[in-house]
Amino acid sequence: MGHKRIRILYTIPNFNTAGSGKSVYDLVKGLDKTIFEPEICCFHDKGAFYEEVEALGAKIHIFPFTTDYKPRLGFLSRVLRIRNFFKTHQFDVIHSWHWSSDFTEPLAAKLAGIPYVYTKKAMGWGSRNWKLRSKLSSKIIVVNEDMITAYFSRMLHKVEKFPLAIDVKRYKPMLPSDTLQKQLGLLPDDFVIISVANLVQVKGIETLIEAVKGLENPKVKVLIVGDDSGSYARDLKFRYGNENHIQFIGKQLDVRPYLALSDLFVIPTKDEGRREGIPNAPLEAMSMERIVLGSDISGVRDILKVFPDFMFQADGISELGTKLKMIINMPEAERNTIEKLMRERVVDVFSIEDFICRHQVLYKELVTDK
Repeated sequence: MGHKRIRILYTIPNFNTAGSGKSVYDLVKGLDKTIFEPEICCFHDKGAFYEEVEALGAKIHIFPFTTDYKPRLGFLSRVLRIRNFFKTHQFDVIHSWHWSSDFTEPLAAKLAGIPYVYTKKAMGWGSRNWKLRSKLSSKIIVVNEDMITAYFSRMLHKVEKFPLAIDVKRYKPMLPSDTLQKQLGLLPDDFVIISVANLVQVKGIETLIEAVKGLENPKVKVLIVGDDSGSYARDLKFRYGNENHIQFIGKQLDVRPYLALSDLFVIPTKDEGRREGIPNAPLEAMSMERIVLGSDISGVRDILKVFPDFMFQADGISELGTKLKMIINMPEAERNTIEKLMRERVVDVFSIEDFICRHQVLYKELVTDK
């Protein structure tokens, strides 16, 4: 390649939330710029996280990198328009963070002769388009073990497993804010449980609320942080809005002050629908030395498999209640030990340095094999 840097194009529909956007942000920020030249392509420049990504200074293209399958007439010319965009900019590798099963993007990359890789972030394999997307890809990055056996057992040569990662220097233990504590009406001796999630049905927040209600302990307070504008959130607020020990905080770009106030993080996702790949929120909590309890499902299992006592059956209200009691009554010294072990696990297995390094190796391989 001489002195020419390897041009990586990250495609992502938008930066409305910081989920996949965070991973793209970390990669663009962390790649070795003497070797790589990262650029981004998205559908529009709106979204809460867009400005943060823009501040990185990488080139951002606003371009529709996918197209509709219908009408069939004109399909090829629409795909060729995407191919021409890829070709004109002479990208060396295209790495898609699009969540969908769209195959027009990898088809355009194939026609342009550019290696194409996508990250499979969520569990789900409903349409045959996923197979086409995978066949047209040079490599597929999966984020948990279950994906390999469930979807890719016949194309193992294409699969790389890179768990999603977080910045353990950003998510580190920090002191709780007295101001925020007072603002939320929390008392110093309250036991604060937090869950961070975009509020959709699969997140199973009612499992947590019902388990807490069953404790009948006025000292236990619950903070629900995340987008609460949808119908599921409205139902939750209608059902539980008058309970004074439960607060819906809404979407927060920085969740760290809320995690710092908490004693325990719970992820009660159901075992159905578009489930977690590797959820970021519990990793962030663990990295800040918070104990995490999670439902025993794909993705969460990858995070907590070395802490089997801290998993409960999805929808298991009474089992979760028992685990909550166990942690509330745990001696402080024991809790502190577990908190430290949980942070160590994130540092060892889910740290951003390892994540970036693995991607760099893969990109170099793809360009060499081209």
